[in-house]
Amino acid sequence: MLLTISTTTRPATDLGFLLHKHPDRVQEFGQSFGVARVFYPEAAAERCTAALLLEVDPIRLVRSRGRSSPDFSLGQYVNDRPYAASSMLAVALADVFRTARSGHCASRPELAAGPIDLEIVIPAMPCRGGPETARGLFEPLGWQVEARAIALDEGFPEWGDSRYVRLVLRGAVRLADALNQLYVMLPVLDDAKHYWMASDEVDKLIRAGEGWLASHPERASITRRYLGRRAGLTREAFARLAELGDDVEEDLEPPVEEEAAAEAPAPPGEKVPPAEEVPFGKEVPPADEVPPAAEVTPAGAPVPLSLARRRAVAGVLAEAGARTVIDLGCGSGQLLAELLASSEVTRVTGVDVSARALALAARRLRLDRMPEARRGRLELFQAALTYTDARFAGYDAAVLMEVIEHVDPPRLAALGQVVFGAARPRVVVVTTPNSEYNVRYEFLTGMRHPDHRFEWTRAQFAAWAQDVCREYGYRVAHLPVGEEDPEMGAPTQMGVFSRD
Repeated sequence: MLLTISTTTRPATDLGFLLHKHPDRVQEFGQSFGVARVFYPEAAAERCTAALLLEVDPIRLVRSRGRSSPDFSLGQYVNDRPYAASSMLAVALADVFRTARSGHCASRPELAAGPIDLEIVIPAMPCRGGPETARGLFEPLGWQVEARAIALDEGFPEWGDSRYVRLVLRGAVRLADALNQLYVMLPVLDDAKHYWMASDEVDKLIRAGEGWLASHPERASITRRYLGRRAGLTREAFARLAELGDDVEEDLEPPVEEEAAAEAPAPPGEKVPPAEEVPFGKEVPPADEVPPAAEVTPAGAPVPLSLARRRAVAGVLAEAGARTVIDLGCGSGQLLAELLASSEVTRVTGVDVSARALALAARRLRLDRMPEARRGRLELFQAALTYTDARFAGYDAAVLMEVIEHVDPPRLAALGQVVFGAARPRVVVVTTPNSEYNVRYEFLTGMRHPDHRFEWTRAQFAAWAQDVCREYGYRVAHLPVGEEDPEMGAPTQMGVFSRD
């Protein structure tokens, strides 16, 4: 099995720093089913290529297979696993490029944080659904996709094509994102895994899919295939995406810019571009396969928490008559799209400490294709919320939606001074998880997000809010967001601060 990663972003040899693999050495990494080697067929300033070669030991592979494996019986001895990209290549990629997948590179932090020109080639990959499926999975992620079906036998063209494709991906993509996308997509395209799947497989999917899976138009099919169509695991994944993530949507919810445009007309003079149609998704589950409950949203079903949160915040801002709004910690821009869809809001600003989050927001909002009139109402800039910034001032309202729990508790006083003391908008809307409600999430252990520094009970949030009001001259109203539990309250708590 072979995978090559090439870049022409100069100096191209910096690819070695990003992958944490020196271009002048061949490195070996033992796997339970064989040996993975990383080497560089070419390493020049103009172009650099890193190759991951996985040699599968068929004897070790046979010994590791169970009777529940799809390759059991004769398939143990005659199969494509040593020759075609599969979940084994995904596992090797995750092991060999572990640090690169995290996006960490101390020697080249700016390069690791942004997109670079990449070309990824997989010569032989099983692909259920053929080239069309490969295009449907990768094109929404910004790749130019060249997927060519491989003939069963070139000497006998009448036999037709095999189930394998040669895949070439080209695009300006952050390397960590590209590696995580491959880690998920390889077993998805193969529609099989070589190992038994437990509940930790959901954690792997959520981590690798951070920043792109929730907004992918085929997220339902990706999740179902990755988790082997196991209803319990799929339900857990959908619940995690819909309820626990700070910046994700329910699995079958339309992309936020389409949803917002459907709910509210664009301001006069603006045209909202139509949603792009993606051919992938024609796959129909077998008749005996019942889709998990979280996979569809029938009429009358509860609104996903992420969507309920945005609607609640937008409703409070509309009721307050806020015409200029700054979203502090805007993430990938879901609320920004909601606000831009309202003709009552004349100025919308998104702020985040993460350059990557702002890039995702620009992509989500289709900034490059946004009508000029709407583009004039929007501003995005990078800043830290614990340092006074003159650009934060002058707005009717400020929003901190699922933000404060990401701030170290000793820095909350600084955040309060920046927002309530220096910027001093007329209205401040703060939402944060209600930790009491966490017991209602069957699969949750610990806090709802690995980056949360704390999660407050309702009493703790109320105490912090009262301290802010006393110090800066605001009053606060507390509102629940999401379906309320008689004992534990709502999953999200909201504080609406207004200045006298």
